[in-house]
Amino acid sequence: MAQKYYAVRKGRQPGIYRTWAETQAQVNGYSQAQYKSFPTAAEAEAFMSGQTSAKSTRQSSRSKSARPTPAPVDAAITVYTDGGSRNTGNVAGQHVHHDDKAAWAYRIELPDQLVTDSAGEWGATNNRMEIMAFLRALEQLEKLEQTNTTILFVLDSQYVLNAVTKGWLSGWKRRGWKRSNGPLVNAELWQAVDRLLPKFTDLHYRWTKGHATNQGNVFVDHLLNQTMDQMHAGQPTQASSGAKTSARQAKSATTNTQTKPSATAKSVSAPSTRTDSTGPFNSDERPADPEQVARSVAAIKKMLQDQ
Repeated sequence: MAQKYYAVRKGRQPGIYRTWAETQAQVNGYSQAQYKSFPTAAEAEAFMSGQTSAKSTRQSSRSKSARPTPAPVDAAITVYTDGGSRNTGNVAGQHVHHDDKAAWAYRIELPDQLVTDSAGEWGATNNRMEIMAFLRALEQLEKLEQTNTTILFVLDSQYVLNAVTKGWLSGWKRRGWKRSNGPLVNAELWQAVDRLLPKFTDLHYRWTKGHATNQGNVFVDHLLNQTMDQMHAGQPTQASSGAKTSARQAKSATTNTQTKPSATAKSVSAPSTRTDSTGPFNSDERPADPEQVARSVAAIKKMLQDQ
C-alpha cells in the first residue's frame, strides 16, 4: 500500500501526519476542519502553504527536486533540540489530556564544553515542547554570549523548522500573531522566538530523522524521556534545574554508536528524506547494531548521571 501524507491545515494541531489515526485526532469534532491526503510530502506542504492548484504543486515539487545538496556547515557550535508528549489521547482519537506528561530538552555542543537542560509540563502538546526546546536553547546561547557565532541547529521537528525557515513566523507576526485561518497556538512562545532570532548573526538548520542514529538527537530524546519518567501525578510541573555544563570531551561517549528509538509520541511525522532550509540531502541513517545499542544507552545514562 502506498504511503500517504495527511495535511491538516485547520484542526486542533495543524501539521503533516503519516497515519489516518493521527489525523483523525486533529479533525474529528473540530468545526470547519481543513485536511486532505496526498501521495507526496511536497503536495502536502503546498496544501499547508495555501497552494491548491495542480500546477502550483508541480512547480513546488520541481523547485525542491532541483535544489542542490547543501554543503556541510562549518559550525563552531551544534545544537540539538527535541520535545515530546506521552499523549494518551492520541490512542483513542482524542486531544491531549491535562495529566499527560510532556517535556523538552536541548544539547549545546561548544568547542570546550557541553551544555544540556530539560524540563517537563503537564498536558502540553508535542509541538509546544518542540518550540520550548528551541526557545530555551536560544536563550542559553544568548547567556553564553554566542550570538555572533556560526551555529547549526539539528531538529527532528519540521513544524519548528518550517516556521523559522519558510516564512511562517513572519506571516504570523504580520497578521498580529494569528494564522490565516484562525488563532495561532502557542503564540506567546513564537513571539519570544521572534524577539531572539534577530540577535543571532549566523544560524543554520538541519532536519534529522527522530529517534534514529543521530546521536545528538538520541541524547536529547533520552534526556526529555528521563524528565517525564521523573514526573508523578499530583506534583507540579517538572521545572528545569538549570543548564548543566560538562567538559566538551563528554560528547565522545555517544559518538559513532547506535541506539533504539524511544516511545515518545510525535505529533508531526517527517518524510523519509532529510531536509533543511536549502533543500534535501542524503540520509546517513543506518540499521542499529544490538551491541552498539547497549553501549550507547549505557554511555548516555552514565553521562547524564555524571552531569
